[in-house]
Order: sequence, then structure tokens, then C-alpha cells
Amino acid sequence: MYSTLLARVCSPIALLAEGGLRAGARALALLTIVAAGMSAPAPSLAQPAADAQRTAEAEQQRLREAVDAVVRIRMRALRDATSMELLGPDREGTGVVIDSSGLVLTIGYLVVEASRIEVFTADGKSMPATLVAFDQPTGLALLRTSSPVPVRPVELGDSARLEATEPVLVASAVAADVAYVASRRTFTGYWEYILEDAIFTAPPRGDFAGAALIGRDGRLLGIGSLFVADAMQPRANFPGNMFVPVNSLRPILGDLIANGRRADARPWLGLHTQEVQGRIVVTRVTPESPAQKAGLRRGDIITALAGQELAGQADLYKRLWAYGKPGVRVPLRVLQGNRMLEVGVESMDRFDHFRGQPTL
Repeated sequence: MYSTLLARVCSPIALLAEGGLRAGARALALLTIVAAGMSAPAPSLAQPAADAQRTAEAEQQRLREAVDAVVRIRMRALRDATSMELLGPDREGTGVVIDSSGLVLTIGYLVVEASRIEVFTADGKSMPATLVAFDQPTGLALLRTSSPVPVRPVELGDSARLEATEPVLVASAVAADVAYVASRRTFTGYWEYILEDAIFTAPPRGDFAGAALIGRDGRLLGIGSLFVADAMQPRANFPGNMFVPVNSLRPILGDLIANGRRADARPWLGLHTQEVQGRIVVTRVTPESPAQKAGLRRGDIITALAGQELAGQADLYKRLWAYGKPGVRVPLRVLQGNRMLEVGVESMDRFDHFRGQPTL
């Protein structure tokens, strides 16, 4: 399987598109999609050639419209942003227009704690945007532009139907390329994050942040989140990208638009952890977080929650989220240096830790 997928992912043409070159890159991207097998299948005896041609042309039009709905996002963070240390003051990436009022879906780390957000359309025109919502469990965020974006919005697809080895289009603000689905599996992140049924693609892209993952029918299937070294399977050297599936957005979209957050918030401690031979090692403590206030620090080893030994990083997160709502006091057993401590951490909603809140 490795050799087959490698042969397929190395074949597409990279289509870099900056400024005025982007329109030409779109056309070239569509030709590449056809060559890679994303166009309609060859006609059968039951489907005349003319019908197959019309089907292929309709699919190409939907793909063209989907790429047109991809926008560039530029953000300047608040001076006192808590995310400044990790993400910096200036961030740039991609979003995709998903409704006619100017609602833009992107990845959250690009736009949280913003003092200014600008959205740039394919022709280079810019318009200010505001943060509508951020969702910690998925990592997704919604923006709204000051006026409707003059493009046809992308429809949300069914990401559950996307299977390994399928061709997809990855469209960012600067490139549109064919990729292939390397795997579908659960992803566990060091920042108190678990994403079920994540989409892993190859070859890897450097412009993954907020990129649109588009199916052959022109519908949106995922939003780009990360570069990963093991896109094929855990701990196997096969670089690629991880995408948040759009199906994780569907059940919470109404809450995000109405309230800026989901109704069922999770408790958050502010820990970055790494699993080392089954041990949960703290690699970073977020400034001003519940964990820092409780005295946790880098190098600590978390061994138990509520008196129960922990089986690993994912076990810690799942037990934390099941323990109660934000505000619950979470009892942890921690090895700090040569001392075993019982530490109570007053959890909170991650949303409330950010400087500045979404504008509904």
C-alpha cells in the first residue's frame, strides 16, 4: 500500500498561484484533477459519451466555483494575546466562504485574539472581518466579512464518506493541488485535543493552515490544521497534513453562529503534554491558565486523575472532559521533581481564557 500511494501522491503538478497568476493556476488545477482521476468515470454502454461529457463539465464547474470561494486571511493579534508566544503577532492562512452573507470557515489558531482580521478575495480585494465563533474541541473558527463576498459559497459535503486513497483537491490562498487521503483515524494533540475520524492527506503542504479540502463533487470536506510526520499510520515516517472533517462542524454550527461557542463546553487546564513510554510529561504550561495557577510546571509527570491511574495522554483528556463542566476542581496526582503531589486544578472554559471575544 505504501508504494502504491507514494506513486500516486508524487504525480500531481504543484500549482502555485500568487496574485494575478491565481486564475491561471485554477484552470491548471482543474486539468490536473481530471488527469488524476477526479473527473467523471468513462462512459458505459448505459451512459452515452455526450452525457458523460456533460457530467464531467458540470463537475469541473463545481470545482472551479469551490476554488473561487477560497480566500486569504491576514490577522494581527492583540498586544496582550495569550497565544502570542506560540503563534506570534501576525498570522496568515486560508478560509473558505460557506454562505452568502460572508461567513468564512477557517482554523481557529489563525484568528483567535485578533485586533484586526482582513479577508482577501482571489482578485486581491480586501475587506475587514470579525471573529464570530471559536470551537476548542474541533479547532474550527467562523469569521464574517463586513460585506458579502462576491463568490458562490461552498456547500458542506459528507466527510464520513471519504475513504483512504481517494483523490481530493487541497486549495489554499496560494495554491490548488491534488492530494490523496492517506488515512482516517483519531488524532490526539498535545494541547488537550482529540479529533475523532481526522483526515490525513499526502503529499504534505506547507500552506495547510485553513486550507479547503474539496471533493470531486466540489463540496467542502475538511479544513487544514497541521503538518504531520505520520499521515499513513501512527509513528510511521510518511509526512502529510491533517484536516478537520466538516462533519464535526454540522451538529454545532447553529450554536457557534448564535452564541460564539458550543453549548457543551469542556473543562480546560492549560497543559501541553507528551506521552513518553506511557508517562504523561508536561512540556508547557500556558501562562495565566488553571494549571499555572495550581503550580504545575514543565517536566511534571501526571500519573492519576481523581485517584485513578492514567493509561496515557488520550486517557487523561477523556477523563478530564468526563469529570465535569468547566469550573470543576480536577484532582491530579503529579510527580514534581522527586515529590509526589496531590494537586487540585480549577478548570475553566478555554474560550474564556482568550483576550477578546467573538463578535456575534
